[in-house]
Amino acid sequence: MILEERRNDGVALITLDRAPARNALSIAMLDALSAALLRAEDARCVVLAANGPAFSAGHDLRELTAARAEADGGREFYARTMALCSRVMQQVVNHPVPVIAAVEGVATAAGCQLVASCDLAVATPHSRFCTPGVDIGLFCSTPAVAVARAVPRKAAMEMLLTGRMLGAEEAREIGLINRVAEDARTGALELAQQIAARSGLTIRMGKRGFLAQAAMPLAEAYDAASAVMVENMMAADAEEGIGAFLGKRAPQWQDR
Repeated sequence: MILEERRNDGVALITLDRAPARNALSIAMLDALSAALLRAEDARCVVLAANGPAFSAGHDLRELTAARAEADGGREFYARTMALCSRVMQQVVNHPVPVIAAVEGVATAAGCQLVASCDLAVATPHSRFCTPGVDIGLFCSTPAVAVARAVPRKAAMEMLLTGRMLGAEEAREIGLINRVAEDARTGALELAQQIAARSGLTIRMGKRGFLAQAAMPLAEAYDAASAVMVENMMAADAEEGIGAFLGKRAPQWQDR
């Protein structure tokens, strides 16, 4: 269901491996992804990929439909599913190191939400993205949380209200993904290697600070960011990095 590989460069590769079900995010898949993300917290960067023709088709509709047979019509199961999915998406956002989506094939509904939750995303020219809940009478309200934070408001609303499929170039233009590459996994790993080659302390501190200030009003954001800069300047890696730059040599990171 989930494959994990820890590479020599410090990059953790997590692969969704439920191809026959188009990597649908069942309860079991979400639990497995959560556990894999937890195990990757000591990595330098994470790449999230998928096997098969779809990155992820979103929630497992067969699993959701089966729950209607419960005495409460499925309400408790639906609430548990949405709560778990929301927790995993927040786990991606708040992961201590950058998480990069490598999107080959389609990413729809909660699958698109997963892409939008990642810090960066690389897709192939043939990748497609949509939030098609309106087509089946189910507005993509939880995917909207991630999508609305990744793309401009009107672009998000068009995706959500029409369910229209976006091609890779359009997804890049609106900011849902960063890059288009012939091989998304290779492109994502190359990007991860660039990040992993930097000071791990700086990357972790920078991601944490970025997320914190983004949720603040302007003046508070500058105060918070200034405090992070001071903390960062006091780190050994900042002293080493500045010294290496001035001395025209490669830095030797200590991650402290």
